[in-house]
Amino acid sequence: MQLIINTYGTYIHVKDDMFEVKIPVSDGPSKKQLIASHKISSILLSKGSAISSDAIILSMKNNIDIVVLENDGFPVGRFWHSKLGSTTKIRKKQLEASLGMQGVFITLQWVGEKIGNQAAFIKRLKKHREQQAETIDNCINQLDKLKTKLEELKATTVDEIADTIRGLEGTAGRIYFNILSELLSKKYQFNGRSFRPAADQFNAFLNYAYGILYSRVERALVIAGIDPYVGFLHRDDYNKKSMVFDFIEPYRVWADEVVFKLFSAKKVNDSHTDKIKNGYSLNSEGKALLVEHFFKFFDEEKIRHNGKNHSRGNVLLANAHGLAQKLIK
Repeated sequence: MQLIINTYGTYIHVKDDMFEVKIPVSDGPSKKQLIASHKISSILLSKGSAISSDAIILSMKNNIDIVVLENDGFPVGRFWHSKLGSTTKIRKKQLEASLGMQGVFITLQWVGEKIGNQAAFIKRLKKHREQQAETIDNCINQLDKLKTKLEELKATTVDEIADTIRGLEGTAGRIYFNILSELLSKKYQFNGRSFRPAADQFNAFLNYAYGILYSRVERALVIAGIDPYVGFLHRDDYNKKSMVFDFIEPYRVWADEVVFKLFSAKKVNDSHTDKIKNGYSLNSEGKALLVEHFFKFFDEEKIRHNGKNHSRGNVLLANAHGLAQKLIK
């Protein structure tokens, strides 16, 4: 399980070789909960929470990574065990791939999967929206055409076609999010993607979901021995985890689906977000709602992968290991 701390003033320390979580209560003594270390895979800490050095050491001894989140869910840092179990060979091959045709092939595959997954999600939504079938079909057709254009690109390095890839990906994203907005109730319809801050409640939920997904992707890559900073498509800006932003692309639709279902099922209301300057932010109630459904979707529900049923979390780990194996063949 992932232990996510959203409540301001929460403190994690060690008691009897277990994690004790102390949650403040306004009208009484703090709530306390003991959790065995073997039950936790990672700890996510929001701003305003604290963790003792003993809890950090216990985490490192049990290979539990600790992720520190901004209020919008974006990971700003993490603690890892000093021995990450990766091989230098994988990272050397990763760098070589980023400069050659293997990087082109893998990048086109990822972005193509992203657009294909967007089209597939929209197609699933069509089943219960017969009145909007024509609009949905038009959207799917446009996404299919963009995916075809992407598959037709040829190059010896990613840099040669990077702008074209981003253009096709950006166009697909606008089409995709426009139709998602149209399928929501009017109260929660939105005008495209917005980030920090989110301009609307839907994007506030989506940004936080992506933040959780970023942390899971980075963890999967590091476990597989892949350097999160050496990307193929995203620019190698200073201190930017370019590979995380590359590898996440086919899986973004998982976050989209969780958030869309929360809104379409009317589980979200105004009490889950706070109005801030120039936008919206999830509050503790909103984060708790999203986290509950995200991890149920990610770690409990099963999907078919290579002929067997797996959780999405295990699929992500398997695909990260698959990338590592592909690089060193």
